[in-house]
Amino acid sequence: MGQERFADVVERFANGFGDGVRAASPDVVRKWQEEVDRNIRRFRNLSTMALSPTEPKTGQTPREEIYKRNKSRLYRYQSARTHRTPLLFVPNLGISRPYIFDLLPNGSFIEHMTREGFDFYLLDWGVFGPEDNGLTLEDCVTKILPRMARKVLESSGASELSVLGYCMGAPMSAAFVASHPEIPVKNFMNMAGPIDFSQIGMFGRWLDKRYFDVDRFVDTLGAIPADMVKAGFKLLKPTMDLSTSINLWWNLWNDKYVEGFNALNKWANEYVAFPGEFFRQWVRDFYQDNKLYRGELVVGGRPVRLRDITCPVFVVGAKEDYIAPPASVRALIDAVGSRERDYVELPGGHISLIAGRGAAVHCWPKVAGWLAPRS
Repeated sequence: MGQERFADVVERFANGFGDGVRAASPDVVRKWQEEVDRNIRRFRNLSTMALSPTEPKTGQTPREEIYKRNKSRLYRYQSARTHRTPLLFVPNLGISRPYIFDLLPNGSFIEHMTREGFDFYLLDWGVFGPEDNGLTLEDCVTKILPRMARKVLESSGASELSVLGYCMGAPMSAAFVASHPEIPVKNFMNMAGPIDFSQIGMFGRWLDKRYFDVDRFVDTLGAIPADMVKAGFKLLKPTMDLSTSINLWWNLWNDKYVEGFNALNKWANEYVAFPGEFFRQWVRDFYQDNKLYRGELVVGGRPVRLRDITCPVFVVGAKEDYIAPPASVRALIDAVGSRERDYVELPGGHISLIAGRGAAVHCWPKVAGWLAPRS
């Protein structure tokens, strides 16, 4: 029935008997029966969700823990490994858990990449507590990322690796690649990762140094609680929960949709806290002073200049992304020193770029297709 509403079907069905003599057409009867069946399934699924919910099974692609240090973990996923160059995937730190990239069978970015034969490694930053408040962004760029990259090379036996950063994992990865020329990075990819924070949108306005005192904020709270992180993203688009509920109702008859909704809803409500010192540096150096893009960032005594990235670069932006607007993401193309640099802007938002049916059609094949001949 597509976008057709139940009330429209009822009206046409009734009109089919307008003079009490004419019978409804077979098409009207078929649609009526179809909508009745869908409503039965809607209420069945609604009852199951309300009265006997089950925990969605996420992250099912087989993997092995290669290395761990404090809260961070490095996982290698099972694949045919037909491409010689391993891929290190760097997601966001804090905010949410990385199983969004391996949500469900046949609906997983990681599963797609392993089926394409990539030797795929995921950095899981971990879930932080008060004991981690001293962790800085500088620690992540100068200690954790180099260590994980070396473990990828050691585990794979390769002489080079590719790095793919998503969301805040992209600017952090860019800072790492630019400041560590001794690590042999063959390709660098940015998926929905902001680089020019002067074009970051609403978050940039909220965190503007004229209105937001990050030092006072961190000194008062210590860590940034998960509930506060959640509130910030909810306020960014206050109608999201309403539109999500409406979409759920109209698709509640579809068992596959409900399965995907339950898994995504679990992830979307499992927020993770920020370590205090990481948040301080992230807001001050990136959102407020835009140091990465302006070439003023220094980590571990090393200057970070994006023009020092000279390997092939692939950047993916999302047209409807209000967390990392396309202009802030595309800025990497003009900042790097690479001769080979490509940008593509795809349909979707910050999450739907990487997860869901649209991602499987638009994004995943583009990423795999660009990387394969360079691996």
